[in-house]
Amino acid sequence: MLRDERTVGGFFDTLVLPYRFNVRRDCLRADAVARNAANIYRNEVLQTGNCGARGEAIVNENSAREVATLGGGCFWCLEAVFEQLQGVERVESGYSGGHTPQPNYERVCGGNTGHAEVVQIVFDPAVLSFADLLDVFFAIHDPTTLNRQGADVGTQYRSAIFYHSPEQKRLAEEKIAALNAAGVYRVPVVTQVTALEAFHRAEEYHQGYFRNNPYQGYCQAVVAPKVAKFRSHFTNKLRG
Repeated sequence: MLRDERTVGGFFDTLVLPYRFNVRRDCLRADAVARNAANIYRNEVLQTGNCGARGEAIVNENSAREVATLGGGCFWCLEAVFEQLQGVERVESGYSGGHTPQPNYERVCGGNTGHAEVVQIVFDPAVLSFADLLDVFFAIHDPTTLNRQGADVGTQYRSAIFYHSPEQKRLAEEKIAALNAAGVYRVPVVTQVTALEAFHRAEEYHQGYFRNNPYQGYCQAVVAPKVAKFRSHFTNKLRG
């Protein structure tokens, strides 16, 4: 499902998205929380000096850094959360897990490329471990709904961990097993754990989307409340 075409690359000018733009009571209910989260994001995150123009930092090629690739619904949501974590040096939105060599947003949203919307995260494991990332990942999306997150439906919104190493694979599988054993969710976790084959960086207008458009409709109704929840639960892991 394509998000608001008025601010997303100009696709499909006549597209109607009822959930995001017609359910006014949901937007109104989320408005206070959303505006507060957006203001915090602008006032605290963007002024820390830790992020570049796209929420990135220069990574020293000689330093020990790790990369994680995660899919959990809309990549705008994931990017907005993960770039606020201590130890994260770069977050990019993109596509992984598909079968076409040059995916783009329009094709991925059509559900025919096999790709999931993902974020790729470069982080310092001395500050933030892969296990820490997984704790946040499973807290900010529903890993029990197959091929959907809320009103976003399709394989492109599947819950997925694309591991970069055998150690990441082990930690991901152990985390899922622990969540299921503890009965954290009423139904089993359906998150896919597969090796990363390729990461395709999404179009430029997707990068730092919530940072650049905090008052856009979808960001207000969906992204900002998720950011607010994350910030309230992981205060000890936020950027200083």
